[in-house]
Amino acid sequence: MQRAALAAAQPRSYGEGAAIVCERLVRIFTAERVEVQALQGLDLVVDRGDLVALVGASGSGKSTLLNVLAGLDVPTAGTATVDGCDLLGMNAKERLRYRREVVGFVWQQTARNLLPFLTVSQNIALPMQLRGGKDARRTRGAARRYAARTGELLEALDIADLAGRRPAELSGGQQQRAAIAVAMANAPTVLLADEPTGELDSETGAAIFEAFRTVNRELGATVVIVTHDPMVAGEVRRTVAIRDGRTSSEVLRRTVTDEHGEETVSEREYVMLDRTGRVQLPAKFLEALGMEHRVAVDLAADHIEVRPDDHA
Repeated sequence: MQRAALAAAQPRSYGEGAAIVCERLVRIFTAERVEVQALQGLDLVVDRGDLVALVGASGSGKSTLLNVLAGLDVPTAGTATVDGCDLLGMNAKERLRYRREVVGFVWQQTARNLLPFLTVSQNIALPMQLRGGKDARRTRGAARRYAARTGELLEALDIADLAGRRPAELSGGQQQRAAIAVAMANAPTVLLADEPTGELDSETGAAIFEAFRTVNRELGATVVIVTHDPMVAGEVRRTVAIRDGRTSSEVLRRTVTDEHGEETVSEREYVMLDRTGRVQLPAKFLEALGMEHRVAVDLAADHIEVRPDDHA
């Protein structure tokens, strides 16, 4: 089965052509007869070639969303497609191939990304060998392809001098660079990362984020990073906030050049309107005006007014 065979048979009008499309996505966990809705009708579209940060408080649903997109978890309801692959319609065999070919994943725990008894170059080559199967691993042509791809990734991520080292001989930042190379071994279209700078100091974290920029810019992958790090969230063009299992707001940034040639970054925050017309207004706005339970809404010529309840 080739990667194209995993794609959904019918095109979608909502987010058509995007790398990631989630529509009314629901994930319910049941433990000791208690149901917890980690995702409550989440909508999200990520364009191809984008670099996006997902932020939110603990329990907001962002890590659940990342696990769904990675093929590590199965949604309860709704729709979710990545590079055209229907995440609700795949069987176990298709899901395994999806994880090997379509998406790459970088864990927060540096030790979780690399096999300790293999060198960096051997770790990078392993996903290619697993994808190729036993017959491919025996051929010289396959070995040359694996070596060429490994060398390309080592150079791109500036770790060529670490090729022969094992993970225990690397710093945390070096391990994460190697982990990114492993995740990109089979040239996935989407790279996902769960708190990749969480165990690193700020200087090292900035260097790791630059590695994600390289993957996005030079290797052409769409990159989605879950993070609590304000430095990472502030460096991407688009930051999506998740609250109570839904996308609640987005910050979009763009570079503006003035008449003197000076560049500044302009940013604006938006609340997200879902497919049923719901929005999550920022809590600080609601608190400032004492809004709760119900609000008054009026339609103006070019905008909608939301005010405290007239009869409160």
